[in-house]
Amino acid sequence: MNREPQGPQATRWRKLKSDLQRRFHIPDDLLPGSLTRSLTRCGKPSCHCADGERHPAWTLTFMSDRKRRVERIPKEWAPDVRRRVEAGRQFRDAVRDVLTANAELLVLARQQRRKRRR
Repeated sequence: MNREPQGPQATRWRKLKSDLQRRFHIPDDLLPGSLTRSLTRCGKPSCHCADGERHPAWTLTFMSDRKRRVERIPKEWAPDVRRRVEAGRQFRDAVRDVLTANAELLVLARQQRRKRRR
């Protein structure tokens, strides 16, 4: 591509791309997937969960080697894991937006090149 696209659309895409690139780095503690809380029974006949309120259980669900993984998370880890999953989601979305900005800038450059040739 010889020339950068011009105009308000190109400026907007370049600004979004630049802002996201400055904002996001690649931290080593990001997590993929989702963290969920469910209610389960422990299986002990004498436990309160046999007839009443169940025990909360946290699970992290993510993909690895094209397979879905579901891992139990200790309840004391849940706040930190939730923070890391949300940070991972924000990072993934930022990367997707930067890639979209690149594609939109490419399309604008091609459109503007056609107009200059006419």
